[in-house]
Amino acid sequence: MALRLLLADDQEMVRRGMRRILERQPDLEVVAEAADGVEAVEAARRLRPDVSLVDIRMPRLDGLEVVRRLAGPAVADPLRVVVVTTFDLDEYVYPALRNGASGFLLKRSGPALLVEAVRAAAAGDSLISPSVTVRLLRHVVGGGGGGAVKGAEPLTAREAEVAGKVAEGKTNADIAGELFISAGTVKTHVASIQRKLGVRNRVGIAVRAHELGYAGHAGDGRA
Repeated sequence: MALRLLLADDQEMVRRGMRRILERQPDLEVVAEAADGVEAVEAARRLRPDVSLVDIRMPRLDGLEVVRRLAGPAVADPLRVVVVTTFDLDEYVYPALRNGASGFLLKRSGPALLVEAVRAAAAGDSLISPSVTVRLLRHVVGGGGGGAVKGAEPLTAREAEVAGKVAEGKTNADIAGELFISAGTVKTHVASIQRKLGVRNRVGIAVRAHELGYAGHAGDGRA
């Protein structure tokens, strides 16, 4: 069964472009579009799509408020919302993620990352644009968060390598290509890393990878 998607952006051309990219995938279907935040909230609550892709700057209700109303801490049955925007300003990134966004993607990230972000959100994971991930890490690690993970199960050499690639903002497809392994193997490694480090998503892996010194981990590319 195809994943049901809602697109919310005040520019029709942007919505049309995103629809074309997404509906090229046999497992993705756009079931609704919205030109402003109020329409987005109403449509999402009525249709309950698997994933809503929401711009930040929209009339009547901005994307941050849309995220809060659909996925925020006070929502009893939250929906999965991915922010797709031109702007990676701190005042957008942190509130969006705090309010329950299942991803934060820049419009310039390209079709492959857009599709991967949708699938990650639907699976209960999250995907953040690489440049945003790097800034998040500077914010979290620079703020003194974390240190060693107490009680964390050690990673294998390959898992450490994959964790380092995640910390660089690489997608599963990128990592598979660089390490000469299948995307399915990367996905298995990522799931194992999340379990061992006690984190919920790729952002958590990236933060822990920096804290534990896995970022920049060099390998020989062999499985």
